[in-house]
Amino acid sequence: MAELLHVPEIVTDAGDVTLRSWQVTENQPYAATDTLATVETDKAVVDVEAESAGVVVTTLVDEGSTVPVGAPIAVLRASDEQVPDLPALLRQLGVSAPGEERAREPVPEPSGPALEPSRAAPDSRQHTPGDPSSPRIEGQGRVFASPLARRMARDAGLALDDLHGSGPGGRIVRRDVEAAIADRTGAVESRTPRPAPEVPAGQPAGQPAGEPTGQATGQPAGVTEVPHTRARTAIAARMARSKQQVPHFYLRDTLPVDELVRLRRDLAAQTSATVSLNDLLIRAVALAHAAVPAMNVIWTDEAVRAFPSVDVGVAVATDAGLVTPVVREADRMSITAIAATVRDYVDRARSGQLRQDELEGGTVTVTNLGMHGIEEFSAIINPPQASILAVGAAREEPIVRDGRVEVATLMRVTLSVDHRPVDGVVAAEWMSAFRALVENPLRLLV
Repeated sequence: MAELLHVPEIVTDAGDVTLRSWQVTENQPYAATDTLATVETDKAVVDVEAESAGVVVTTLVDEGSTVPVGAPIAVLRASDEQVPDLPALLRQLGVSAPGEERAREPVPEPSGPALEPSRAAPDSRQHTPGDPSSPRIEGQGRVFASPLARRMARDAGLALDDLHGSGPGGRIVRRDVEAAIADRTGAVESRTPRPAPEVPAGQPAGQPAGEPTGQATGQPAGVTEVPHTRARTAIAARMARSKQQVPHFYLRDTLPVDELVRLRRDLAAQTSATVSLNDLLIRAVALAHAAVPAMNVIWTDEAVRAFPSVDVGVAVATDAGLVTPVVREADRMSITAIAATVRDYVDRARSGQLRQDELEGGTVTVTNLGMHGIEEFSAIINPPQASILAVGAAREEPIVRDGRVEVATLMRVTLSVDHRPVDGVVAAEWMSAFRALVENPLRLLV
């Protein structure tokens, strides 16, 4: 029997995804576990796999569309099934083909106290309760819209009742709001009289002016604007929320890392594994968390949540923005296993192939700008984690030991901590444990 393919609940707090690409075409058979479509969340690119073998009857959403989680995106059938009447099947399933116009009917006036009349209901079809594709009426004159579309409309001063939804079931999505904003901007510009251009000195009156420069739009010539990506928007929102709502405090230390550098060099010479200084620091962070379990926590509205193992996030820079895949149970992994896991994460992060579950969880993140020559910096905590370690460059510097000046390789680190679940004394104990591991790095191999 034909059935709908819905956008899976990839992550609980994701209201919308972008359908990045279809991996199948209409009337194409597929096998179980084959990838049918690729969707993009705020954090990752995720493949939607088939649960069983079948054939794609028709797709319901075009590539590049923003789709609410749970919405239908295609109609599937069994391999031995035929669909003689596609429009009838679509009506039976309660969906519409891409681009199909939906009639709008007035919302009947309710009995009881008079309310402000609504303009129109978004859809005249009979909707099935619980069907995420149904543009259900949530109140008098209120249409169904994605959270992002609601926020954009509110920020732009647009009424949802004035917008036409092009999403599944008539749902208002981002592109609808963007189109309305563009239409409004064009209408305002067409009604605004433009002053006559000044004629430059020496130019005869009536001679056509030259081509307009960037000054005509209020921007200097040559200025360009790059629209925000989903990832960049999500990063900006999370970091702003973290800085505003999480009470940060900072601990700084300068660590001698000569022994750590020597250990890395010995591992490279004696094994085939490629281990970086950052891999060793991830292992040191994990063991320090295990030694000071009061740091291996996060804050929730109900309680401080502690974890039995240490999951460490690793900040990875990509063209789309910063992502933080999580190394699970890093306190129980060998240094070579950590190095292999991080290398795999970096490769897949830069090609947009990380899974959503690989980006969730963790209590601490390691972010390293030392390879860019940055001496010291402070990082913003990645919620709901409770801390983040910012690592600077390892440099040779003069130090004083036993009254004598020597040259040592030093590294500056800054620990940002959420003061709600972690007190300053606990963080100081953690920094001492971390320093001891860095100064005696053979303990990282145990």
